[in-house]
Amino acid sequence: MLHRKIVKFAVPLAAGVLALSACSSNGKSGGGGKSGGSGGGKTVTIGLQGPLSGANAQLGINVKDGVQLAFNQFNAKPNKPFTVKLATSDDEGDPSKANAAATQLIQNNSIKAVIGPIFSGPTKASEPLYSSASLLSITPSATNPQLTTQGFTSFLQGIANDNLQGKAMADYITKKLTPKPTKVYVIDDKSEYGVGLANVARADLKADGVQVVSDSVPAGTPDYSGPAAKVANSKATALIYAGYYADAAPLAKKLHDAGYTGAVFSDDGAKDPQLVKLAGTAVNNWYLTCPCTDPTVQASTKTFATQYTSTFKTPPSTYSAEGYDEANMLLQQITKLGAGVSRQALLAAMKTADYKGISKEFSFKSTGQFKGTDVWIYQVKSGKITFLGNVNQLVGSAG
Repeated sequence: MLHRKIVKFAVPLAAGVLALSACSSNGKSGGGGKSGGSGGGKTVTIGLQGPLSGANAQLGINVKDGVQLAFNQFNAKPNKPFTVKLATSDDEGDPSKANAAATQLIQNNSIKAVIGPIFSGPTKASEPLYSSASLLSITPSATNPQLTTQGFTSFLQGIANDNLQGKAMADYITKKLTPKPTKVYVIDDKSEYGVGLANVARADLKADGVQVVSDSVPAGTPDYSGPAAKVANSKATALIYAGYYADAAPLAKKLHDAGYTGAVFSDDGAKDPQLVKLAGTAVNNWYLTCPCTDPTVQASTKTFATQYTSTFKTPPSTYSAEGYDEANMLLQQITKLGAGVSRQALLAAMKTADYKGISKEFSFKSTGQFKGTDVWIYQVKSGKITFLGNVNQLVGSAG
């Protein structure tokens, strides 16, 4: 998923960025959890880069809490080989702040690997730095397909990319909606994430014989009345919005005010309870796709969901389980290699590792691309995001 505005990155600037302070968000660990022993006096630090503040911060907090729960549970083991702690670095989901956030973690020599970045824009901006430092960056959520084509040597994309999510949207619209839409309106938020996802959906819709009307509306637009009126007047019977919940919500309200009654689809960037909180009833019946399953529904994640809810007093949401899985995958490899493992050795081990998590199985192609292909779909019903199922299975049963 997940990217914001594109920023130009020049490698020669890295030296200046690296002059920033090495302190990483005070290395704070949330969620509590008692230690089960000293771990032989050895401590391993794992970093996390993502939006922990800003308009779409909840998506970063979801991941952080999943990671912290994994660390709490590891530290509670009586015979653990080491103690693990989390060091966070807030990039606010903004590519222009990503280099400083990455540098903060890179300069902390105790950090063995980084979970994140969470959004694709900051990921693209940060990866040249992580590659130069041979510091693993494994994202649970950055879905831009181009991230694994840039030659980044320290990047693993732990999620199915937007080539798959965009196709899933188009397939569901053309094969499950009745009657099949002949015209679909597609809006992107002008972010790297939104544009990339929207372009895939547009191409797949056109390949299915659907007329596509396109628009680009920048994230942070103060009034969505104009875009909503254009959608309502277009006579399109379905709409795709490729962006994040902070903008999807006001768009939903204006679409409702404009009287638009077509089917509306959005993505993993919008799939969070914050969308419903901000949009209210205007978002009812919206469809939301995500290369993530619902941890409160899937049998393999129900114990995790109970533990997460008990710890953080809220159910897990988008990418919480993926963050938990990536944390445990790292802990498994560090346990095998020893607490003194170098960044380079851990990176090499993770590239070829195969890990069966609670959310999915993690393995990677030589480029760092995730091997899995599943995308799930949800729908907002009566003020709640409800799980519909695996798109491949639902579409396969259509007809």
